[in-house]
Amino acid sequence: MPAAKIPASLWVTRHRPKIDRIACPWLIRRFIDPTAQFLFVPPSSVAGVAEKFGATPFDTDIAPWTHEGEKCTFNVMIAAFGLTHPALEALALIVRGADTDQHDLAPQVAGLLAISVGLSRMYRDDTQQLEAGMILYDALYRWARDGQDEGHSWPNGAAQ
Repeated sequence: MPAAKIPASLWVTRHRPKIDRIACPWLIRRFIDPTAQFLFVPPSSVAGVAEKFGATPFDTDIAPWTHEGEKCTFNVMIAAFGLTHPALEALALIVRGADTDQHDLAPQVAGLLAISVGLSRMYRDDTQQLEAGMILYDALYRWARDGQDEGHSWPNGAAQ
């Protein structure tokens, strides 16, 4: 007899995501539940949708995972799920800086903010934006994991 298929977890948050609301689904799919599904709804609908569909709200006032002090939701989720890795810690600092407008936390903060705003302008459909953002966070994580020591200084004075 084949194993029973476990249904994907369902999560809900406010529509028109930028930083935290793309970073958190990335974290959930990459480290918690690769089949997780996400709903993006108007802020006033989050509680009703969560109740109606049994979805877990995040990055909103009624959510178990939301901003706490200086930490953004991404930081809170990393701690809550007990995820520890230097690459996640580096990424978390960048996400927090971009999501809380603290550009002095890391040199990459302004770039993440710019790309996140750009993605939100490119995609009117939040789910399509999430899928595009998954690639962005995969790349940032890979940089944080094993690419931080690489630079790019061309031209270096020698013609090639």
